[in-house]
Amino acid sequence: MIITLTGATGFIGSALAARLEAAGHTVQPFSLRAPQPLQVSDAVIHLAGEPIAQRWTPGAKRRILESRVEGTRRLIARIAALAAPPRVFICSSAVGFYGSRGDEVLTETSPPGSGFLAEVCTAWEGAADQASARGMRVVKLRTGMVLAGRGGALDRMLPAFRMGIAGRLGSGRQWMPWIHLEDHLDLVEFALAQAGVAGPLNAVSPNPVTNRDFTSALARALHRPAFLPAPAFALRAMFGEMASVLLDSQRVIPRAALDAGFEFRHPELGAALQDILRSNR
Repeated sequence: MIITLTGATGFIGSALAARLEAAGHTVQPFSLRAPQPLQVSDAVIHLAGEPIAQRWTPGAKRRILESRVEGTRRLIARIAALAAPPRVFICSSAVGFYGSRGDEVLTETSPPGSGFLAEVCTAWEGAADQASARGMRVVKLRTGMVLAGRGGALDRMLPAFRMGIAGRLGSGRQWMPWIHLEDHLDLVEFALAQAGVAGPLNAVSPNPVTNRDFTSALARALHRPAFLPAPAFALRAMFGEMASVLLDSQRVIPRAALDAGFEFRHPELGAALQDILRSNR
């Protein structure tokens, strides 16, 4: 396949480009800021967007929203200029779609939640749905925390955990949907190949854990203690509204992927962490 990829230099995008090329596909990196027209392709994978991990000033929130919603609309407008549209449009989204829902089990059929990220994801997915009017199969990846040895959230956590100066965040009772990077890349390839996969697709492990359990599992994997909790008030003082990313509870299950026959390589957190740390040595 010839695949157009936005966000190709990012944490997930660079790994995905390497995976797709190794599988024999041709990857065409594409930037919405570039003046050149979109090239003909079989599929478009849209990952680009303003980073979430920053203090949410009014300007930052505007950039986060516009980069996803208007960026997706501009990309689809460029696709519309092609003589023949791609067959599939895969757009990144996030589990932030669900807001903070406590212990409620969330699947792709669950309604959106409330809060800034829920509003962003709802508008983002609405923009992606416009691709269906162009005859494309649309897949919206609601991604959780992607775990890998280099890059992403785990890479930023490891130094503190290795020094034994980490601990749970807030109460630790909040659910953390996570996925091993290999499973995330597998799921993208699965969505490309399976014509029956469309709509929202939760890109998370079938076994979400609480923050307390995640903290304990990572400490065990590193043979280090984890006894310095970060109180919620301290996180809000440090990160402002963005602390909701760390404190919100989302017990998300990948029901659509499982029903479609997708098999996870790393469904359990402990074994996933061991695999990542082993490959990182």
